[in-house]
Amino acid sequence: MLNRVRQAFRQKRNDASNRNNQNKNGSPIKNKTNENKAELNKLLFNSIDIKYREFAIGDQNPIHCLICYTEGLVNKDDINSFILEPLLSASSSERIDQMTSDAIYPHIKNQILTSTSVTEVASLDNAISGILSGKTALFINGENAALLISTEGFAARKVEEPDTESTVRGSREGFNEVLNVNTSLIRRKINNPNLTFEEMTIGKQTQTKIRIGYISGIANPKVVEEVKKRLNEIDTDTILESGYIEQFIEDHPYSIFPTIGNSEKSDKVAGKILEGRVAIFCNGTPFVLTVPHLLIEVFQVPEDYYSRPFLVSVMRLFRLGAFFLTLITPAFFVAIATYHHEMVPAFLLVTMAAAEEKVPFPVFLEAIMMIVIFEILREAGVRMPRPIGSAISIVGALVIGEATVQAGLISAPMVIVVALTAITGFVVSAINDAIIIIRFFLLVLAGTLGFYGLLMGLLVVIGHLCSLRSFGSPFLAPFGPIFFSEWKDSFIRMPLRSLKFRPRTITWKRSKRQ
Repeated sequence: MLNRVRQAFRQKRNDASNRNNQNKNGSPIKNKTNENKAELNKLLFNSIDIKYREFAIGDQNPIHCLICYTEGLVNKDDINSFILEPLLSASSSERIDQMTSDAIYPHIKNQILTSTSVTEVASLDNAISGILSGKTALFINGENAALLISTEGFAARKVEEPDTESTVRGSREGFNEVLNVNTSLIRRKINNPNLTFEEMTIGKQTQTKIRIGYISGIANPKVVEEVKKRLNEIDTDTILESGYIEQFIEDHPYSIFPTIGNSEKSDKVAGKILEGRVAIFCNGTPFVLTVPHLLIEVFQVPEDYYSRPFLVSVMRLFRLGAFFLTLITPAFFVAIATYHHEMVPAFLLVTMAAAEEKVPFPVFLEAIMMIVIFEILREAGVRMPRPIGSAISIVGALVIGEATVQAGLISAPMVIVVALTAITGFVVSAINDAIIIIRFFLLVLAGTLGFYGLLMGLLVVIGHLCSLRSFGSPFLAPFGPIFFSEWKDSFIRMPLRSLKFRPRTITWKRSKRQ
């Protein structure tokens, strides 16, 4: 009696488990093609771009078949060559209609279809997911499963040099909007079996494909697991670009500094993966994210490693100088012109006073007005069509600058200061958002407290930088905390033969690369 109760309980539990799995996987595929077609029309709301093709195979006892695909996401030549032609040719030559029902389905799957990828699915939800991804679903009358056949083919931008990261020496290949193409560019550069790509889907409405790439044995396993964890925790309807992902998984969402890197260049991302970082690829965008991300990466470009170290080291120091100039030049000028006249040589002070004499506004207000006008011109140049945008940026700056000086609204020294600030800002454009905010912050402090305010503002910024981390790595490394061994590739670059180890702040272990 007790054994019967136990068996009944096990059977009840197994039935409940089967029902839960069925509900989880969605509606099961029926063994009637007309019923499956009606259900597909219902689930896809009779969308005009969902196409069907019904046909029969066999002569004496025809077997009804149905294919379903999304127009615009498939290559119709592949459908004709890999599905329709083999099936219709085999129906007359191999007498499919005389096979038993158990043998027809495996025979079609394993011996007739010539596509490189054929996947069997048992639920309509899985079939729909494949159809909306560019695959073709094949339904066979009498079978409770469908075959998803790879027939993707849609218009895509070619692999070309990215506009945002131009280079003199090195690869010209940039990512495009196709996920498979982007990962293949990395695979071509890193011919290593340890290079691993893992895929997941994020976005309840968009169902966006995401892939993470790393090298097993080099990347820190804890970082890899943390990336997966944060990606799996994203609960949103929409993922249209990698910027969505960046904002969901970054360590400090309220910081003005980005703690996740991004790039369009395949060689740059490959280099970061080889150092132990994890890359995040998002379908539909050419921008690939990399973590962990350090501030020092802003001053490094892939071209630094393709050239000899002497000029490279000088150029990195120039980038560092440009970074400080674009941050503090307006604030420094305002502090001197307003509070600290004694620090200016007499002959220069006379020149500055003569230039400011006819201007009706205080120096602080001048600086604010000019920086705001420049940012508006820069935004207009970016948003306008390219032939017009460049003309607006150049002509607008020249005309407004010269006209305001002649009208006595702005002094000539202020125009020079703002122009220097703008030019140096283009050198480190990777953190341009943070630079603009800090520039205004320091300008306000310098305009109210002079050098004391400027110094206080810089200390606040440095303190904030010291508090930031990117997936466990200190944002200011290798300077805060100090890793002397990594100074060889920081603001200067030593010869490649001396860079024997990967950055410990990325892998957290002493990993050799030479």
